[in-house]
Amino acid sequence: MSNVASNPTASAAMRRQTRLFMVGAFAVAAIAFMVIAAGGINKNLVYYWTPTDLHAAGDKAYGASIRLGGMVVPGSIRNRSGVSGLEFDVKDATGMVHVKSNGVPPQMFRENIGVVVEGTMTRAGYFQCNRLMVSHNNQYKAPKAGHPMNKEELKKLMQSTEGLSDSSK
Repeated sequence: MSNVASNPTASAAMRRQTRLFMVGAFAVAAIAFMVIAAGGINKNLVYYWTPTDLHAAGDKAYGASIRLGGMVVPGSIRNRSGVSGLEFDVKDATGMVHVKSNGVPPQMFRENIGVVVEGTMTRAGYFQCNRLMVSHNNQYKAPKAGHPMNKEELKKLMQSTEGLSDSSK
């Protein structure tokens, strides 16, 4: 017989030591998991704000990854001179933010359309956009069979496509 089996106090001490080792290993693993998770989440966290939220955030808005949502202000779209991309303003009910984008805008991009721009607010006072997305409702209602479109309905349809490029030219 072994010395541990014949000595009950040695056996209890061995179990206590094993239990302490297991608790310590789990504690170290839990702390390591929390450090890795917290560090990774902060870098990948993206906030969704309106122009009013962005202005209200103050210094917290600078350098953070933000998705800014709002409407494109009529008359604010300008091509950037010398570089690809464009500048425009995004507004909500009470706030407005100037946006500079380096990418090519989606084909549906135009004035008075909802957009979501992803990027960061700069200390120079504008929003630097990395990604530009157009918001649309995806609703199409076909006219009833045999229902002719009157001039008012046709005019409304034409206005809804204003700003889109004509690929038949």
